[in-house]
Amino acid sequence: MANTIQPSSIPIPIFNGKNYDFWSTKMKIYFTFQDLWDMIEERFSTPEDTSSLTSAQKKELKENKQKNSKTLFILQQVVIDTIFLRIMGATTTKEAWTTVQEDFKGSEKVRAVK
Repeated sequence: MANTIQPSSIPIPIFNGKNYDFWSTKMKIYFTFQDLWDMIEERFSTPEDTSSLTSAQKKELKENKQKNSKTLFILQQVVIDTIFLRIMGATTTKEAWTTVQEDFKGSEKVRAVK
């Protein structure tokens, strides 16, 4: 019998503020594997007026809301508390990801130069 990997059994690395590039690469692979990376690449937004949407568009909007919530939940769980405080007000995954990226990407290189 072949072994299969269940997504829930894959350990997700916790980001503690160090090795951002290493952590972000692992997270990109994880989110891609879970078919969630598009929530980070594209800012999710809900139209102000949804009354004119077709049934298919409403279904897609609902699915995207669920994907955004799932991705944001995962991202909030894989950072230490001090980093969580920086992203806890984010309503989209892209917003939270961008905050972490801006705060930590290249920060080790900057420290090494100093």
